[in-house]
Amino acid sequence: MALGAVGAVVLAPVLTAAAPAVAQEAARAALDPITLRVGANDGFTRVEFAGVIGARSRVRRDGDKVIVRLGSTAAPDVSRLKNDPPPGVDKVETRAVTGATELILTLKSGADARTGSADGAVWLNLYAPGKTPVEDPGARPVVPANGVVPVAVKSEGGETALTFQWAAPVGAAVFHRNGAVWIVFDAAARMSLPRTGRSPGLSGETRWAVGADYTVVRIAAAEGQSVSARGQGGTWTVTLGGDDLAESQVDVARDDAAQSGLVANMAGARRAVWLTDPLSGDRFAAVTALAPGKGYGGERRTIDAALIPTAQGLAVEAAADDLTIRVEGDRVLVSRPNGLTLSAPSESLEVATPERGAPAKAPYPALILAQWADLHGQTFVQRHSELQQAAAAESVRALSDPRSPIEARMALARFLAGSGLEFEAIGVLNALVRETPSLQGEPELRGLRGAVRAAIGRDEEAAADLSAGALAGDPSMNVWQGYLAARRGDWEAARKGFGAGASAIDQFPEVWRARFGAAHAQAALETGDLKAAETLLAYVFSQGAPAEEQLAARLVQAALFEKQGNSDRALAVYTAVGRAPLDGLATPGKLGAVRLKLSKGQIKPEEAAAELEALKWRWRGDATELAVIRTLGEVYLSQGRYREALDALRRAGKRMTNIKGAAELQADAAEAFRALFLDGAADGLQPVQALGLFFDFRDMTPVGADGDEMVRRLSRRLIDVDLLDQAAELLKHQVDTRLDGVAKAQVATDLATVYLMDRQAEKALQAIWSSRTTLLPTAMASERRALEARALMELGRYDHALETLDRDVSPAAQEVRAEVLWKQQKWGEAAKLYDQRLGARFRDVATPLTVEEEARVIRAGTGYSLAGDAAALARLSANYRPFIEKARAAAALRVALDPLNGAGASGGDLAGLTGGVDTFAGWVQTMKADFRKQTGAKS
Repeated sequence: MALGAVGAVVLAPVLTAAAPAVAQEAARAALDPITLRVGANDGFTRVEFAGVIGARSRVRRDGDKVIVRLGSTAAPDVSRLKNDPPPGVDKVETRAVTGATELILTLKSGADARTGSADGAVWLNLYAPGKTPVEDPGARPVVPANGVVPVAVKSEGGETALTFQWAAPVGAAVFHRNGAVWIVFDAAARMSLPRTGRSPGLSGETRWAVGADYTVVRIAAAEGQSVSARGQGGTWTVTLGGDDLAESQVDVARDDAAQSGLVANMAGARRAVWLTDPLSGDRFAAVTALAPGKGYGGERRTIDAALIPTAQGLAVEAAADDLTIRVEGDRVLVSRPNGLTLSAPSESLEVATPERGAPAKAPYPALILAQWADLHGQTFVQRHSELQQAAAAESVRALSDPRSPIEARMALARFLAGSGLEFEAIGVLNALVRETPSLQGEPELRGLRGAVRAAIGRDEEAAADLSAGALAGDPSMNVWQGYLAARRGDWEAARKGFGAGASAIDQFPEVWRARFGAAHAQAALETGDLKAAETLLAYVFSQGAPAEEQLAARLVQAALFEKQGNSDRALAVYTAVGRAPLDGLATPGKLGAVRLKLSKGQIKPEEAAAELEALKWRWRGDATELAVIRTLGEVYLSQGRYREALDALRRAGKRMTNIKGAAELQADAAEAFRALFLDGAADGLQPVQALGLFFDFRDMTPVGADGDEMVRRLSRRLIDVDLLDQAAELLKHQVDTRLDGVAKAQVATDLATVYLMDRQAEKALQAIWSSRTTLLPTAMASERRALEARALMELGRYDHALETLDRDVSPAAQEVRAEVLWKQQKWGEAAKLYDQRLGARFRDVATPLTVEEEARVIRAGTGYSLAGDAAALARLSANYRPFIEKARAAAALRVALDPLNGAGASGGDLAGLTGGVDTFAGWVQTMKADFRKQTGAKS
């Protein structure tokens, strides 16, 4: 019972028993968005959903519920139905769904409902229990018992025949419209075909849907695809690719008896099925008729409606919302409530033909014809003025009647397009759309505008026009899409587009045949099909196109020679094209020659760079300039001229982001920067030079681990030569502008370390505090805690430093804790911590103590002495006296480890002894070593 997605509304015969109120309300509610009409008689209650939205309602049955879906979020007034439900209805409800409103009628046990469409409304007949009408026992069902109509598909000799086997005679309409063959039956049934997609034996995509009382099949087919239909009883055979559309067996004439309209005499006419085109969204009707086959071979068009050619039945395109189609026996009446807008009876209803000599419509919508530019013995100004005046007169008429003809304006657009005046042609076509927005669905307008937009490089606008549903499957559209794909470097799509449009290419002018051939050859070359590229180039050179197009093809030929390994021939062609007086061709020719000469060793890198610098300014703003700069950057990098390379690559990449190849150029710049500061290419520069280069291009630093590693490597080099201010500035830029979370905390930790190494404790604290975050790794949290405590210690805030360390017993924390205790003159506690930090170092007598280890021994010995711990001092002395001979501070170490001197010295003397011990220098050396380890650098 559900209405199909393809159909809109079916006009069925009006129910004669409906209440008089329905007819009285019809005229008043015809234009309302949604109108509910309710009438009743002894047999049933009828509910009609009329208006623009009501006529597109969908009805489905779900058990004891009848659900009516209205295509509007505005709920209709159903108070009458709710307060006084019709007999057989238990209750009435409404509910909001996405983009629509649903009316739900719950039926009582034994009640029934029927639905259909008539007179521009969807109707619902509700029957009380026991009132359901009895079907005519003599009526033969048209649908097979299993509910599925068998469909046989047979392809032979370029023809494809579809045979539909109904159980009884049904009416049908068959015609070609908007890139598809439509087959419409006036009975509802499922088809033994896939719902969507390609069916076996059919080359085009097939879709079918079922309405309340009709079935429609839509098969994608080219615009010129012929179709025929023949029927006998319940069997219909539709043939694609056979005989052309049937000659007119249906007579169409004016009907001025009452109100102006058209009348078609068609034997066996059944009814009109209203449909909506899924591609263009416009509304039209298919009028079915019984077998034998009969079609309409002409074309009649008025302001309000158009009758298009058919193989069976009638097809009526509606330009007015209130168009009506009535079937009265063998007559089909097409009219409006106030009549159609027709010309005088003496005038023909046929489509007006262009005036003699005006550019005629091309076979394909997106095709440009050379003959459009013919002047017919006139000067260009005379020809243009003549066509322009006709278009202006037509445009004036369109102001009062948007449905007036458009042929004169289209003729002017064709003339301009054929004459190479693409901008002017776009202006005419845009004006047409502004005057009549409905022309957006006109295939020729969209196709021609897309073609001229592509011709002048407005690729995005052209792609939008050429992707219109009205152009689906058109070969001329495929050619332009292949051309656009080649310009954006999508070589696979380019080859696919050119291949699909092969049948239309030879109808273009010579200049465009050459351009398409060169682009197709380039696509074949880029996808590795060298043989195809060679064949396509031969096609281009055979066209007799202008010299400019021939030279453009020669550039592709030179690239082909390179791919084939024939560099000498490629160099010769590049050199020849480079001498052309056309900069757009000479520049890529010279670029190719420079590349080959450099690879062959015929010129030095310095000479190549000089030539490329000149080319960089000769041609700008497109992919050619990008190729020049990319090659120049490679030459500079090979010479170690890093600044020039980065500057050239970065400037062009930022300026030309919308040009094909810009992404690759920026990738080259990023890779060069990475090689310099991550892979060690800049290690040969002095640290200050490397720093200056980095700061000049630091916006190229990648976010993430690689960027952190670059900064660490460079800052390590600066720290090694004590350029601490510069290292801190480098790290601070990362912390302030580029990083977040854990990564920011890690780099901020390094920054705090550098500040402490430079005796800037307050800045170190600020770096730690401003980068606090949760869920830090345990090791990092401990490291930051030790740095914070060290900074507080440097500021004399000893208690705060110990509070910060809390229970942390990591080596770094213990080191700081010992320093704090020493500064508090808690000699014994500090000595124990220094002793613990030494561990079992005394066992490796062969290795001299480091500066930091000597300081720990001296402070441990001095602390034990000042604390009067003779036993601990004696043990320490026994362990470390063997190291005195090779120690840097041998005298201080000997005094600190001498129990007698230590015991006899005053506290002031021993404290003064440790004043010369620089534990800070040892910590700095340790930090430098840690930086080297973090970056993987060798000490």
